[in-house]
Amino acid sequence: MSADAETDVDALADVPPPPMRADARRNREQILRAAREVFADQGPDAPLDEIARRAGVGIATLYRRFPHRADLHRGVAIEVLTALVEAASRVAAEEGDPCRALRRFMHAALDLKIGSVMPALLGGFTVDEILDSVPGDAVDPIDAMLLRAQAQGLVRSDVVFGDITLMIIRLTRPLPGGGRFAPDDALAHRQLDVYIDGLRPTGSPRPTTPLGGPAVDAEAFKRIRGRVIDEAHDAHEVHEVHEAHEAHEAHKAHEVHDAREADADAHSAPDPA
Repeated sequence: MSADAETDVDALADVPPPPMRADARRNREQILRAAREVFADQGPDAPLDEIARRAGVGIATLYRRFPHRADLHRGVAIEVLTALVEAASRVAAEEGDPCRALRRFMHAALDLKIGSVMPALLGGFTVDEILDSVPGDAVDPIDAMLLRAQAQGLVRSDVVFGDITLMIIRLTRPLPGGGRFAPDDALAHRQLDVYIDGLRPTGSPRPTTPLGGPAVDAEAFKRIRGRVIDEAHDAHEVHEVHEAHEAHEAHKAHEVHDAREADADAHSAPDPA
């Protein structure tokens, strides 16, 4: 290869890929958003057909954007962490009150379901693989909001960074029964408001934030408990029936195999005459 040809190849290597068309970008965003919801509800091995259906695209479109399941896992992880960084930076820039900024960020992070999505995807990539693809790190703006709120006497002084982020992770883990409990998301936002109000220093004015979401009193809790237990029992029975069916089919296949081997032995045995 001539020097000129090598120069041309090097120049082409430095050319960025063409920008994604608007419809392709929209399809990608819809797939990632649907995958985040499905992985949160059903785990990382959830059917890709279900993700395509929720995204409103064909399965061929999903595979064109993400040829392998691992590509989709990585894409969802990067999308979630990127959205987290954007939310932290946005509220820090828009809110002069650091306490309101923290509240807005925590509710935005709750909607990303980071506590149920990210653990489901762990194992398919390293920290560096993901963080190197995320524009920035949410840790710094979150910590800065917390320190500003404490400096202004709006948050108790013994609260630390992990009290913010780890509580979000806990609240974004679904209740038993997964996505079958429809008000779970709204309930998590209600409980987050209770928690945030608990971050106030001793002697602060009573919180005025109205609690949204479902108010689960004792009777409502009993109904939810019963439904969750019954659904788990039904799912277990279905699993047992499926396992029994697979065991029966495996036994039949084994019998057929033994019969064929016996027939083959009979045909290959020497003629006694």
